Amino acid sequence: MAEAKKARMVGFNHIALEVGDIEEALAWYGRIFEFSLRGKGKTQAFIDLGDQFIALQEGRKQPSDDGRHFGLVVDDKETARQALLAAGVELLPGQFLDFRDPWGNRVEIVGYDNIQFTKAPNVLRGMKLTRLKKNANALKELSDKGMAPD
Repeated sequence: MAEAKKARMVGFNHIALEVGDIEEALAWYGRIFEFSLRGKGKTQAFIDLGDQFIALQEGRKQPSDDGRHFGLVVDDKETARQALLAAGVELLPGQFLDFRDPWGNRVEIVGYDNIQFTKAPNVLRGMKLTRLKKNANALKELSDKGMAPD
């Protein structure tokens, strides 16, 4: 019997985070990050990330995340670190810039310059982030996969 054809995973459309209260979550994340809303309802909000988004929804019931996390790519990792510290957010121990929000969602901050993740030029232009560059290691990772930017 032939193996069934499989769909290929190509990326993430969004990440959904459960929080206690939408207004509190927007205020909390707004102390640390500059962002625009894609949309908002009474129990949910959508933080725009260009061609992706973070969906916040009320209803967090489980305990804090430990190893489970997502990597949030930012334009400037050191600026994010300083904003986290200024907001009094406890940074988690380890080699990465990780923290938990007040509802226990674990987030790892990753600098755009240092990873192979990339946005298409038209998306960066729409986000007004046309000056973002990759460092040599990230460019090598992309090049090794045949994905180096033009």
